[in-house]
Amino acid sequence: MSTNASDLNSPEYFLNRELSFLEFNQRVLEQCKDEALPLLERVRFLGISCSNLDEFFEIRVSSLKQRIELGSLQAAPDTLSLPEQLTAIHKRTSALVQQQYRLLNEVLGPAMEAASIRFVTPASCTPVQAQWLEEHFEREVEPVLTPLGLDPARPFPRIQNKSLNFIVELRGEDAFGRNTTLAVVQAPRSLPRIICIPGSGAEQHVVYLSALMEAFVAKLFSGMQVLGCYQFRVTRNSDLFVDEEEVDDLLRAVEGELAHRRYGEAVRLETALDCPPAITSFLLNHFALAEDDLYPVDGPVNLNRLMAIYDLVDRPDLKYPVFTPGIPRRLQGGADIFAALRHKDLLVHHPFQSFTPVTEFVRQAAADPTVLAIKQTLYRTGADSQIVKALIEAAQNGKDVTVIIELRARFDEEANIELATQLQEAGAHVMYGVV
Repeated sequence: MSTNASDLNSPEYFLNRELSFLEFNQRVLEQCKDEALPLLERVRFLGISCSNLDEFFEIRVSSLKQRIELGSLQAAPDTLSLPEQLTAIHKRTSALVQQQYRLLNEVLGPAMEAASIRFVTPASCTPVQAQWLEEHFEREVEPVLTPLGLDPARPFPRIQNKSLNFIVELRGEDAFGRNTTLAVVQAPRSLPRIICIPGSGAEQHVVYLSALMEAFVAKLFSGMQVLGCYQFRVTRNSDLFVDEEEVDDLLRAVEGELAHRRYGEAVRLETALDCPPAITSFLLNHFALAEDDLYPVDGPVNLNRLMAIYDLVDRPDLKYPVFTPGIPRRLQGGADIFAALRHKDLLVHHPFQSFTPVTEFVRQAAADPTVLAIKQTLYRTGADSQIVKALIEAAQNGKDVTVIIELRARFDEEANIELATQLQEAGAHVMYGVV
């Protein structure tokens, strides 16, 4: 049967880009169900699925919403219009989120408890632990909290992207004689979201920061009655718009955009499952969001923070076995990499073989007086990159160092701007890609 070239443009041959990503994230979530995987690795996959979903809303959903605001009528290749795509996204994401929390509450949570890792609340732990938690709240948490009452003189505070917040229902007068019915409490990012309780014996007892704050929030409102405390989280448009053909200085343009990222347009609201409809409607109205932008959750509003448990709990039996990448035989024993390369080219296969030879290659080049120039591209680097240290050393040694840095590596823009500044101060030539 012959196929006409025009047939390939038929919508039936296309998958929707946004819905396809959600199906990919479903496959990530499936890893949480695989009992053949170590338990804490399954917990990490749950956090990864949440992180993926965050970025999806920050970039893809926000882009669709922006196009609607600009009056775009262009449909996707599968013929779905922009509003139809958003409706389909809400339906598919709602099912995905329900699965995430069902896995946490019905599968991973009980499995962790069976493995002697127990999430507790101040109400469910021992009296000694409850006292420690109250003292910890008073000593480490309460001093950095600022409860903000809501009334005409005190408007709704600015809510940072993906930050943990609580809206509190109150009754009575505050210390200044004002009747306040609602207040907002923001949890600073400096506070760990999961707290280990000492003295748990053979078991490891931990508590969510959200559970701790909900238990002791009344301490922030002396003389008033707390009727309810509900966590919420707002996801904002985090895409950076820089017209590379118009700007004179790409670095300054990206810096300017970064300043707005934390407070971009809201695109998603997550609330506690027990949040009353009146408060939910109040929040939706404040953030100019519709019902389809709301995602009630049966647990902590940011499962991404659950990945911290991996490092907090010293249980190698619940993690993948430690893998030590190999070193090519020709480079073992601190060999001269230049001599090895003069003899024969060398292929290093990551991650099965160590990245150390690459780092050592740049380090040796930086120290070798016969090396005159180093040309390097950098997309993402670690916070304490040995490659960057070697490039800075090379520039300080008088070598001609030229580095192309991708300033717009998503969510690493700020780190890359700092990296570019360090290299320039050392005397390296820095470029930001090609317009």
